[in-house]
Amino acid sequence: MLNFGAYGCANAEHVGYNAGMTNYPADSVGLVAPQAANFNEPFTLESGIQLPGFELVYETYGELNADGSNAILVCHALTGTHHAAGYHEGSDKPGWWETCIGPGKPIDTNRFFVVSPNNIGGCGGSTGPLSVNPATGKAWGPEFPIVTVKDWVHSQARLMAHLNISQWAAVVGGSLGGMTVLQWAIDLPDKLRHAAIIAAAPKLSAQNIAFNEVARTAIRSDPAFCDGHYREQGSKPQQGLAIARMLGHITYLSDDSMGKKFGRDLRDGKLSFGFDVDFEVESYLRYQGSRFVDRFDANSYLLLTRTLDYFDPAREYGDDLAAACRRIQARCFVASFNKDWRFSSKRSRELVKALLDADRDVSYIDFESRVGHDDFLLNIPQYLESFNAWMEGVR
Repeated sequence: MLNFGAYGCANAEHVGYNAGMTNYPADSVGLVAPQAANFNEPFTLESGIQLPGFELVYETYGELNADGSNAILVCHALTGTHHAAGYHEGSDKPGWWETCIGPGKPIDTNRFFVVSPNNIGGCGGSTGPLSVNPATGKAWGPEFPIVTVKDWVHSQARLMAHLNISQWAAVVGGSLGGMTVLQWAIDLPDKLRHAAIIAAAPKLSAQNIAFNEVARTAIRSDPAFCDGHYREQGSKPQQGLAIARMLGHITYLSDDSMGKKFGRDLRDGKLSFGFDVDFEVESYLRYQGSRFVDRFDANSYLLLTRTLDYFDPAREYGDDLAAACRRIQARCFVASFNKDWRFSSKRSRELVKALLDADRDVSYIDFESRVGHDDFLLNIPQYLESFNAWMEGVR
């Protein structure tokens, strides 16, 4: 049975280690700790709203070489954080992309200096709704402005300069992280040599926007939401946030994988003839929802799903994706999974066609899926071998 971790991502290869562990797996970066970079100059968002400054929390793995040419930027998905690999003190849970980052792995920390920031607008430590608004001395809460993927790229460019990196060897990411990679390659083409866009899409479909709106409505309809001022009221929209997460998990797994994992299995072996949990799949969804409310902020979830809705890099190029892709200088790797219905293989092929129409350098593979959208996080041999082979070109 797959172990679905705290970041809502399947991590089939997680092995339990005791909290406070000192013996880490040989292919892990081991004990890591987050860092923070503060940028005090004003930062104008795509909306035109100006932040007085911002903070980015990030982690690094490996060592930057003498000429700074081996730096890799890792972009996280919707509810991810900076903790992409290794272990935090007192925890036995590895980072969300432990399968791909570490010694000898595709993103090889023996060769690369890996930078993994937390996006602004989230609740992983970087500036967002939980941060203090210097103008009021109170948490931003629902007043924190909408941010876009373009804003993330330009905030990360400031981190890049802070770390004295002039060009990324590669920018890599999956899902919304893959979309961030695409935005990087279009907006700042001379700042990266390679781009890995995994389990992503060039923009959301109407169906995906609809899923996000249902999730937001669940949160905003919770009586404890208090128009987003729930922290001031000492409350938390737990029910609405849990429902939003349950809906998300349905989209992360394919129908086949849910059937294999749960089928119609009854939790107690018999029907209750009521509305409590009867089926194992119901138990799974409720468990995921309850875990999520303990670690995520509702205002951030509203904001980040809107960021996802707004992503459409072709919009400023006359809705011509190929025209947007003509700005790209990086060698591209595009990967999809054939049972991912959240960001289907068709959407990746749409991007690949635009890259080819723009005469860009692109490698594309559609992999046999194991669970669905979350496949990009898993130890699937063909996927990791192919990713590793492409990364040899980066090395």
